Amino acid sequence: MTQSELKEFLDKKVELYNNPNFIESDPIQIPHLYSLKEDIEIAGFLAATIAWGNRKMIINNAKKMMDLMGNSPYDFVMNHSESQLEALENFVHRTFNGQDFVGFIKGLQHIYQNHNGFEAVFSKQNPTMQHTISEFKQLFFGIPHLTRTEKHISDPLNGSAAKRINMYLRWMVRKDNKGVDLGIWNSIAPALLSCPLDVHSGNVARKLELLTRKQNDAKALAELDENLRKLDPNDPVKYDFALFGLGVFEGF
Repeated sequence: MTQSELKEFLDKKVELYNNPNFIESDPIQIPHLYSLKEDIEIAGFLAATIAWGNRKMIINNAKKMMDLMGNSPYDFVMNHSESQLEALENFVHRTFNGQDFVGFIKGLQHIYQNHNGFEAVFSKQNPTMQHTISEFKQLFFGIPHLTRTEKHISDPLNGSAAKRINMYLRWMVRKDNKGVDLGIWNSIAPALLSCPLDVHSGNVARKLELLTRKQNDAKALAELDENLRKLDPNDPVKYDFALFGLGVFEGF
């Protein structure tokens, strides 16, 4: 395929999958449950954090997280009691356990109390959004915490593709009136975002010659970003819908 043919093909796939029907089978449905900005941010962050494995299990466990917070995530983060935190300790999603959940609640409170919230942290000027993610991780764990919990936020500067947090940023930043991405942050340009790179999108990207690197790591992400920006420099991560849809729904 020529570049123009590839763009036309992928643009059609974006149209196919970037619509409200996508929500019902995707963890993005969790932040869509809320209208308060901070509730959307926290619900999205927690859902994205556990977004690996079976999608139905991810969604069910993310709903359990919301239930444990009384379906008022921001109020819970800011005003929880010790006994309410203890109620989280039986939660488990794969390797993310109740102790990690408690640590995340404390980290979230720290971000809102001491760093003016998520959008302020991610709006900082850095060479790339991947540098900002790395800085966010340092801030998030800037209070006493269990070392084991750190593994649940990837650091792109340590070589990770940071799929889940890049997906979260797509949810918060992109606004295209299609009804899927929430687009509640106005201070970050979609052009700065990176594609959430996982096994599905990586395999499809390789078949389409958007990616040559074999590992799904930070270097692969940089290569994929560069090629997607050639197709749409202003909104490169819209192609996540095409790559993911082709891989998951079409077995491309």
